[in-house]
Amino acid sequence: MATHDAWALVCRLFAGGTPILRAALSPREIAALPTLWQAVKPTALDQRFVLCPYCHQHRAQVWGDGHRGRTCHCPECGPVAVAADDAVALRLDEDWLRRKLRLALSIDSRDGIDTLADGVWRLGDARRSPVLLARDLVRLWREPSLLERVRVAGSNIRVITPKPRETRGAPFGPGVEWLALEERFAFYAGSIAFIGLPGEPTDPQAGDPTTPVHGPFSADFRWVTLPDWPHGPIRLTEAQAAVFHALWSFKGEPRTAEQIMRRARLDSAKPIDLFKIKARDKGRPEAEGPLFAYRALVVTHKRAGLYAMPCAAASTLAQA
Repeated sequence: MATHDAWALVCRLFAGGTPILRAALSPREIAALPTLWQAVKPTALDQRFVLCPYCHQHRAQVWGDGHRGRTCHCPECGPVAVAADDAVALRLDEDWLRRKLRLALSIDSRDGIDTLADGVWRLGDARRSPVLLARDLVRLWREPSLLERVRVAGSNIRVITPKPRETRGAPFGPGVEWLALEERFAFYAGSIAFIGLPGEPTDPQAGDPTTPVHGPFSADFRWVTLPDWPHGPIRLTEAQAAVFHALWSFKGEPRTAEQIMRRARLDSAKPIDLFKIKARDKGRPEAEGPLFAYRALVVTHKRAGLYAMPCAAASTLAQA
């Protein structure tokens, strides 16, 4: 349940849009924090106020207790001692969320992320449909002009928002597909996976050879598309593609270098050997790109000598 709790926490922090005191988290949310080390980070808050450490219901002003300690004055509990951990807050790295959502929807890396308004972003195009991420569904109801700014003829708009408690079905009507953040996406192995509806095609049409088909990889693994790489799809050599294909086939499970290279049918000792850049090629995007992709997608456990590709596990989960 840790991954489910982790995703629920990500959605809650995004919907709130502000840091939250660690003391206000449930035990299950605290247990899920280690899996979110890339997405949820400590942050500083106004140290003059804390959430009452006793009832967790009221924000209260902090005072010195005259003995080098601190206390707060809760309107219901009265004076309550404040420990250092009571003022620790956490925030969601929303840029991480936007990048992972783009990857989950195979949005073309050549598209940038546009801020349309406070709490509303255009993530790019997925299958030629504009994708909007909004913190609040109600705001899009109140400001339909935000939808009109991205609408294109012949395509639906995909809108991602946290799910309001009372909302069901299709709140926008024809021409706009609503994707509830909590229900249509999942967190797994450090990545976000898109969960399609039953009967919905999951693979994009690969008319373009660079089109992502297997997660960020093209159908033949010779191209990889990453939202953080500013030079478009990354072209791989045959050997580099074989390494990524081998890692993908293990579905996110860690494997030794020997297992990976044997499956790739290559003689090198380690996967990274195929991605090293020669001195004369440094600074060239076509040479730097594959190494960028390797560092972004492959997790190395040096002490155990194991390698894994977490996005392969996320894609498998999405298709399950």
